[in-house]
Amino acid sequence: MQEKNIIDAIKAGDEQAMQKIICRYSRLLWSIVGVVLSQVGTTEDMEECVADVFIDLWEHPQKYDESRGSLKAWLSVIARNKAIDRYRQKTKIQTIPLEETVLAQEMGVEPEMENREELQEALAELTEEEREILLRRYVYQQKPKEMAVALGLSVKQIENRLYRIKAKMRKQMEQEG
Repeated sequence: MQEKNIIDAIKAGDEQAMQKIICRYSRLLWSIVGVVLSQVGTTEDMEECVADVFIDLWEHPQKYDESRGSLKAWLSVIARNKAIDRYRQKTKIQTIPLEETVLAQEMGVEPEMENREELQEALAELTEEEREILLRRYVYQQKPKEMAVALGLSVKQIENRLYRIKAKMRKQMEQEG
């Protein structure tokens, strides 16, 4: 069945057409979601993201525009975006103490009270992207290669950003200390 025919069938409410899409793309979407959520999400989180992609397709098949790309690519982008949203949601739930301890050790600072305050202030000065990179690397123990895939950057860019972020934090902590 051609993608146009499948989308037309889904628009008409054909559950068999939807089942074909689910069978055809489930593994791909699981792997995409898994790359993003492997360090922070549970199996249920991943399952929900994949299910949400198919629910979106079922409820809004008109959003797919075949002139902009294949159904496979469109579903992949939706899966990645849903996983990133879930990742952000999961990492915001995490509280600072674990981050402080891990980052303090990484920065070569003892997590004593005055240093913790300096560390919190230095963390507060970082952008959301910089905090995400630090979290992925030092709290969730993601390798630079995994981070590069999840963030759409090269491994070298990840390594350079980590170096610059740590240098920036050390400088801020020295000024405050």
